[in-house]
Amino acid sequence: MNKRSKKISFRCLLISLFLFPTVTVLVIIGFNSNYLITRLIHYILFVSDALLLVGLIICLVTFIQNRKALTKKLKLGVKILLTALLTIYIGGCMFFVFLLYGPNERFRTWLITTAMQTMNHQYYCKWFYNDEQIAKVMDNNKVIESGESTDTSMVTKKRATNFKDKYDKEILDVDINLPYKIIKLDVNGCDGYLAAIYDPSKVKLAVTSKLGVSGQYVTKMAADHDALLGINAGGFYDPNYSSSGGMPSSVTISEGEIVTDNTYSSYNQGGGLIGFTNDDVLVLLKNTTAKEAIAMGVRDAVSWGPFLIVNGKSSFVRGNGGWGYAARSAIGQREDGIVLLLVISSNPTRTKGADMVDLVEIMERYHAINAANLDGGTSSVMVLPKKTAQKEFDAPCSDSFSDEFCWINNPYDSTGAHRTRPIADAWIVEK
Repeated sequence: MNKRSKKISFRCLLISLFLFPTVTVLVIIGFNSNYLITRLIHYILFVSDALLLVGLIICLVTFIQNRKALTKKLKLGVKILLTALLTIYIGGCMFFVFLLYGPNERFRTWLITTAMQTMNHQYYCKWFYNDEQIAKVMDNNKVIESGESTDTSMVTKKRATNFKDKYDKEILDVDINLPYKIIKLDVNGCDGYLAAIYDPSKVKLAVTSKLGVSGQYVTKMAADHDALLGINAGGFYDPNYSSSGGMPSSVTISEGEIVTDNTYSSYNQGGGLIGFTNDDVLVLLKNTTAKEAIAMGVRDAVSWGPFLIVNGKSSFVRGNGGWGYAARSAIGQREDGIVLLLVISSNPTRTKGADMVDLVEIMERYHAINAANLDGGTSSVMVLPKKTAQKEFDAPCSDSFSDEFCWINNPYDSTGAHRTRPIADAWIVEK
């Protein structure tokens, strides 16, 4: 073999060692997905992979036969570097495939359930899994609600004189004149904040002032209403995934007036109407129209879910509930009328946070008899007046749309930036 042939043989070996694992990964993905790789491309890749395997074998045989002549020219450092890079690359390809399709379902479950609930990021899992695989994972991870609507007679608003447990004491052992108390939680290594609102009549729904055009930040809505506290509420219609937040989903009611009554929704897994009656009882209503809600005396409401607890009965959460781990918000009410507003942060990569199991357990722990999940992810935020937030919670403050209010949690958007987004509505606590 002449010198030129030896160089060509060595280069072909390097190219084959790089291309074969790459194409093999794409072939395996093609077997499991018809979204990222179509069937035609998959067959082309399969044939190419077979040809590459044959070529790789030929290159290896040639290299072994002439390795002394080929490796003599290479310096030791170059050989070590090439070997290390190829080992890392091939190992990375194998690990990637094992992570996606290996026997451990934890990553697969997290990816599918998290992606499928973000709507504009569903392609993250559809690239790698077909509809049947996704449906199987979602069926093994879902919230099975009781199917009931709230029985308002169960909320007596009578304050107990004895504490049931340490969590009950956390809620009740306070100055009777305090409008609210915030309890800091640790949920899966992420910060959580549970606000106990002692007068449920103070909890109202604020709606963006630019309805149908764009949403507002919770800090701005809280400032406009001179509120004590604010938290995000329902979801919003998001055409083209612009996150403008201008149109609330489905039924929205504020101060006894119907704000929206549409079929727009990015959510279809359980839940229903989440609102307060004129008697200040949190009601969770299934299959209720806007007019029916008004007739029942609902003064403020949004549409979202799933329902976590209804009439003291907790929903059955299979797996992680089908929502994965993310920043979360929830609302609940105890038998004594105290309203619970909950927010849980995620991390910059948005791989941590809370699932539906966590939300149910927290609401159970603090004795909610009715509770529901609110919109989550980048929307999840709890805000306080700036002085209070910075003094009591060392708050990182917030967006530039309000100098008066700050976040106390740590919201992150899809880019990992430390910020929230404009939304359609928010639960606020009036003075």
